[in-house]
Amino acid sequence: MTETSSNGVVAYDVEGGIAWVRFNRPEKRNAMSPTLNRDMMEVLHALEFRDDVGVLVLTGEGAAWTAGMDLKEYFRETEAGGLGATRQAQRESYGWWRRLRWYQKPTIAMVNGWCFGGGYGPLFACDLAFAAEEAQFGLSEINWGILPGGGATKVAVELTSFRNAMYHAMMGENIDGKKAAEWGLVNEAHPLDQLKARVTEVANVLLKKNPVALKATKDAVRRVSIMSYDDAEDYLVRAQEAANSFDNEGRKEGIRQFIDEKSYKPGLGAYDKDRARS
Repeated sequence: MTETSSNGVVAYDVEGGIAWVRFNRPEKRNAMSPTLNRDMMEVLHALEFRDDVGVLVLTGEGAAWTAGMDLKEYFRETEAGGLGATRQAQRESYGWWRRLRWYQKPTIAMVNGWCFGGGYGPLFACDLAFAAEEAQFGLSEINWGILPGGGATKVAVELTSFRNAMYHAMMGENIDGKKAAEWGLVNEAHPLDQLKARVTEVANVLLKKNPVALKATKDAVRRVSIMSYDDAEDYLVRAQEAANSFDNEGRKEGIRQFIDEKSYKPGLGAYDKDRARS
């Protein structure tokens, strides 16, 4: 059953352990307004620790994923309220992107259409990203006289090469989903009519993994990217020890099923975590 946020601009369904969360302003190409940003935080909060949610997929209603920030509501109307209103709007938008970056559950961006400007914030916040080949990606800010802010420039530099990022930000030209995959903005691109099936397939693989190990792994990948090797090595030792304090039996069960039962091979799939709890 589809549920919506307080103001109806975020919609979601939970089915088979997957929460399908959707930007829900199709008439505005799912542009992110202050209202949408507040509602998205509400929905993320509601879903994060639900027992029936193992993976969260973020997608869009209609022909867009999100066209970025709503120029009228986020910029013009907010700026008319003065610096305080601007700072509040920034906190609300960057706040849910930050929440999504460190979310308890694995997250997947399913980019079904337009992904512009501010949309790069939630794109980077998701752990994995899959796009329709027909989707359009763009840093269009240069075309109306500002730089790609809200983290968008940082996202481009993090996910693609220096030359690609520079061209993308300076030229203001769109690229399609295929090119986005070549550049590393997303993991894969598929025809739109095959996109949900592929994302569902990936989500179902994640649902079979140990959830404590998944959380530790996604945090580790983000953290170690800015560390020296020695610092990363030390962090990863401590991170595993911390994970053990949450679920010391999970790793032991995996080893038991491999060594004692010979019921699975670690290089070919996950141990049966559901049987371990039974």
